[in-house]
Parts: sequence; C-alpha cells; structure tokens
Amino acid sequence: MSANGSPGSAYAELERRFHRLSAINRAGAILNWDRSTMMPDGASSDRADQLATLNVVAHEILVAPEMPALLARAEEERAPLGVWQTANLREMRHVWTHANALPADLVEARTRATAACEMAWREAKKNANFKALLPTLEEVVKLTRRVGEAKADALGLPFYDALLDEYEPGGRSSRIDALFGELKAFLPALLQRVVERQKAAGAPLALDGPFPVEAQRQLGEAMIRAIGFDFDHGRLDVSAHPFTGGTAEDVRITTRYDEHDFARALMGVLHECGHALYELGLPRDWTRQPVGNARGMVLHESQSLLMEMQACRSRAFIDFAAPRMREAFGRSGPAWEAGNIHRLYTRVSPGFIRVDADEVTYPLHIMLRYRLERAILGGDLALADLPGAWNDGMRDLLGIVPPNDSLGCLQDIHWPDGAWGYFPTYTLGALAAAQLFAAARASVPALLEAIARGDFAPLLGWLRTNVHGKGSIADTDRILVEATGRPLGTAAFKAHLESRYLSA
Repeated sequence: MSANGSPGSAYAELERRFHRLSAINRAGAILNWDRSTMMPDGASSDRADQLATLNVVAHEILVAPEMPALLARAEEERAPLGVWQTANLREMRHVWTHANALPADLVEARTRATAACEMAWREAKKNANFKALLPTLEEVVKLTRRVGEAKADALGLPFYDALLDEYEPGGRSSRIDALFGELKAFLPALLQRVVERQKAAGAPLALDGPFPVEAQRQLGEAMIRAIGFDFDHGRLDVSAHPFTGGTAEDVRITTRYDEHDFARALMGVLHECGHALYELGLPRDWTRQPVGNARGMVLHESQSLLMEMQACRSRAFIDFAAPRMREAFGRSGPAWEAGNIHRLYTRVSPGFIRVDADEVTYPLHIMLRYRLERAILGGDLALADLPGAWNDGMRDLLGIVPPNDSLGCLQDIHWPDGAWGYFPTYTLGALAAAQLFAAARASVPALLEAIARGDFAPLLGWLRTNVHGKGSIADTDRILVEATGRPLGTAAFKAHLESRYLSA
C-alpha cells in the first residue's frame, strides 16, 4: 500500500508504524469492551494497568523522536501519492498533533483516572449517590483540563474546541452554538404542538408484559440480522450503558433489558447496530490506517440515529416488525397491531433519560449537557453543584425535575469515562441522519417499501457507497455535500419532525 512502491519511503515507513499502532488500539478496544460487559469487579485495578500500559505504548509510537521528520519528508515527497494516500497522510498528521501535545505521564494518568471513575460511577449510579463519585470525577476533570490546555496550545484552538476536535475533527463550538440556536428557535413550539396533537388523539394502548429477557434477546438478534449485522464479525451483549466497541472486523454492541418495556432494549440494539454497520462498512483496504477510520462522531452518531429514529421508527419498519414482536412474546390483540405500536414508538413526552428520549426532546437533553460541561471545564460551575444545575436545566428545558441523581446527572457514562466534548455530536448526528435519510429516499424511491418487507439492502447499499466506504477520505461537510447536496444544517431535521409528528 506504499505510495510509490518504494519500501524505504517516508510515507511507507509511516504506514508501517500506523499499522502497528492500529493493532495496539484494537487490542485496547476489546479490553475496554470486556471491562464493561464481562470483567469481574475485582479485576478493575489490573485492567486499568493493562489499558494504561497499552495507551502509553501507543503514545510512544506516535511521539517517537523521528516522527516529525518522517511526516515532513512524506509531505515533501507526496507528489506520487494517490488520493487515499494523500488523505491518509493528512490524517496521520492530525493524529500525531493530538498525541504529541500530551506527555506520556498525562496519557497514563488520564487512563487510570477514567478507569477508576467508571467503576465508581457504576456504584454511584446504582445507589443514586453523586457524592460518592465526586472524588474520582474531580480527578478526571482536573486531568481533562490539562489535556485541553495542552491540545489548545498544539492546535491553536480555543480550549473546548481542542477537546471537541478529538471526537469531531474540524468541529467548532461556534458552529454548534449557531446550529443549537436554530434548533432552540423552533423546537419548544414544535414540541408543544406535537404534545397537544397527541393528547387530543388519545393515548395508544399499552403493550402487556412482562417480556422475558431471552425473548427480547432473540427478537433483537433477529431484527439486526435483517438489517445487515454480521454475527461472524460481531456480538450482542449486556452492559450498564449501551455502547458499540471492538474493532471494524469484530464489532461488539451492547444493550440493557427491562422486562416491563422491551422497546428500550430493542431500540437500543437497533441504535447500536447503526454504529456497528458503519464500522463493518469502512473501507477494508485501509482498515489499519487512519484514513480507514470513521470520519468522526457526527457521522457515527448519524448512522445510529438514522437506523433507530429515521428507519426503525418509521411505519414501514413497524409493519415489518409487528408480527415478529407478536410471535416473540406470544401476544395478540389491538395493542399489538402495527398502527398502535407505531403510535407507541413515536410517542413524544419529556422524560428523564437521554437514551430513552424521543427524537423531538432528545436535542434538549444534549443542549443541557453541552452547556454544563462547558461551564464545568471553564470553572464557571463547581462539580459539587452539578446535580442542582442539572435539575434546574431539566426544569427549564423539559419542564421536569429528576427525583434522584441516577435519573439525573449520573445517568451517562461519558464524563466518568473522560469523554468531554463528545455530547454535541449526538444532536449534530441527528441533523446529519435526517439529511442522509432524505437523500437516500430521494435516490432510492422504493426505499420505504423495501424496509416494510424487511429488506434493508437498498438502504445499506446507499450508506455503504455514500458514507461508510468513505472512511476519513474527506471531512464531514464534504461527505455530506456529496451525499445530500448541502453541508450540515437543521432544515432536513425540522422537515422530518414536522412530517412525522404534525402531518395527517
């Protein structure tokens, strides 16, 4: 895969190094998955040591003394490079710049701190006790500030943008502020109209449980097989917080089950399947190189939300899924008809839990987290005051107040896990999902009819060509422009909500 067939070229040497780096990172990904699914609690300290060591080894490869010269030489000699190799070199420079900003001891300290904080979060959440999490979370915040300051200096970016750039290369808070401002201008009024409309129509019939976990698991597996998940290259397991991990050839997705509400697990599985399909569809020729990675978390979240919200909450999908739901749980009757299930799956109601939120209120959850994390990192909000600020924000944005911290500021794993600057990508992903699904429908006129038959091949084929197979060859906006005709915006999302929730 070297640029000019010369095994001694600077670019070829960089490819060799990044191939080795990829193997280390993939091993770490599986260890992280195991930590959240199967690892016994007593192994947490040993696992933290393993991950810290791998992260330091990976960091040492990236910041080796000869790396600046190799990058400079490869950039000087890039005339023979092809399009993918040129993009790969650009991504190598970006990865190196982020890594070179941090000393090895900070990389190790952050890994150990987040590992300890994640384990503390599990207990704190279980007991609704934010104070129990505070000491380890304060350490994570302290180290995150050091990381942000170092990266801001290296990248020449404002502090928060330097953290955001790790999850969404090129992402900027000024643009987030503008897009969130547009959403805030129409979402509250739209939410009120939707709630009033659904109230006038009356509540849908409840589905009668309980729903055995094993039946839920089998239904979830059947649904994602239909969508295109490859169990020869992936698994479905259980974790405290649903996520997608592993590698592009060994994708691990998780969910959590509730015997009183099978929709939580099923929609979680479909959501994570969207992430997994993106990973499974990345360009195989570049799997071990930066250009073969997912572009960023905006497109990654767009794939999960496209699958869960756009495709699998459509009436077309429910027409396909309803008889399989009845069979899975041995149920029948009016409540189990497709029309009623679709009303349940598109019910809009402010709730406490982000991952269970409907697509109208979901952006408000993200706006709250975005505001709070910027205030904490900027020193404008003391971490000890987070529960109160969270509850105030929920009251202001959604009109409800969590009764305890498990349903409030302890519900997400992201901050304990060190993912500061990540949350905005969820709502940006929802905007991208609406654009992409609208473009797919325009390109494949019979798309919904195929979904109603359980045939996701047309949708998956379109995504493979226009998103998955692009890897990181271009930035998010360029990929969106080529696929949808325009950069990221709010228009398609607004049109989707109005069509689904306010049309006849």
